[in-house]
Amino acid sequence: MSQPTSCSRRALLKSGGGAAGALALCACGSGGGGDSAAAAQGGTLGTPVPTSSIPVGGGKVFGDARVVVTQPSAGDFKGFSAVCTHAGCIVAMVVNGAIVCGCHGSEFDIATGAVKQGPATRPLPARTVTVSGSDLTVA
Repeated sequence: MSQPTSCSRRALLKSGGGAAGALALCACGSGGGGDSAAAAQGGTLGTPVPTSSIPVGGGKVFGDARVVVTQPSAGDFKGFSAVCTHAGCIVAMVVNGAIVCGCHGSEFDIATGAVKQGPATRPLPARTVTVSGSDLTVA
């Protein structure tokens, strides 16, 4: 059974296992690239997404696009590669002001992508977020 590359709030609630259960449920299957340049690569979110789908103080992982979008404060949208700079896993979720990788527990700041907790040592690369009306895209 393969692991999901991103987690919805519903999936986390269904896990019923608290933070540890959520991380186990949402841990990504790693291609394990170590702290390599390939691990820093992320995709783009070409299809517009409603701004209302990104919670203030939180965010959303788009695993297939390898992008995470956050909204640290109302109307301030940030985009980052969803590829963890530690081992190349797709980050699992955004919770408590952090982008969390379920593979090894690295946490990144939702406003800057900076490492809050290792083992990752490099920040998530930023992506350009464009807001047009009530939709956003990431490049």
